[in-house]
Amino acid sequence: MRIARFSHQDSIRYGIVDEGELVVLAGDPMFAGYDTTGERVPLSDAALLAPVIPRSKIVAVGRNYREHAAEFGNEAPAEPLLFFKPNTSVIGPGDTIVRPTQSEQTDFEGELAVVIGRIAKNVSADRALDYVFGYTISNDVSARDLQRKDGQWSRAKGFDTFCPLGPAIETEFDVEGKILTTRVNGEVKQQAPLTDMVHSVAEIIAYASAAFTLLPGDVILTGTPAGVGPFVAGDTVEVEITGLGTLRNQARDA
Repeated sequence: MRIARFSHQDSIRYGIVDEGELVVLAGDPMFAGYDTTGERVPLSDAALLAPVIPRSKIVAVGRNYREHAAEFGNEAPAEPLLFFKPNTSVIGPGDTIVRPTQSEQTDFEGELAVVIGRIAKNVSADRALDYVFGYTISNDVSARDLQRKDGQWSRAKGFDTFCPLGPAIETEFDVEGKILTTRVNGEVKQQAPLTDMVHSVAEIIAYASAAFTLLPGDVILTGTPAGVGPFVAGDTVEVEITGLGTLRNQARDA
């Protein structure tokens, strides 16, 4: 099932994507279930929004593809390398990524995003996927020069607009056979199977939940493959994952 959060006639609502229409839900399905209102809204009449705004946190994983770690002269860590992005960094499909004046190099990082659906604490890897509400696409935008300068990643990855999410949440998804592709102005920059991740989705959830409680609506960014690079004002960045669609955002300078 594919769930979208959208704006229509000055209200924000949730719907099930059904071909070219949205079957309108009575509330947020993560908390209110899948009761419908009986309404249908054409996708062409709706503006898709970020499918989830984390109420608590965005947990991201660094260096979770060996070739990406290698392109920066690093080794893939034996355990997931976790960091946070603030929920104020989230934007939706079609929204504008704003390149901050503090940075001279903003990079794209296409990633699979996991949306947590249940309170998870000390979850075992073999049960971790039971706590997933669904999957979507993310772009872990990074001010690479500030990342190098600061030595830690909070500022470099936490600017407003630095976490595009969308276009929708797919509740039934398997990474097997799925490909992540990132394009800038139509040119392929990243392409890798999701199975190249060093630490699986289940392993990441287990590891993170052993440290802190994961809450419904929390988002986990699972890392990016090799090929990351800069984009500038006017560029269009597209992240596509087989079975999840395409997340598209254009950039401008602040």
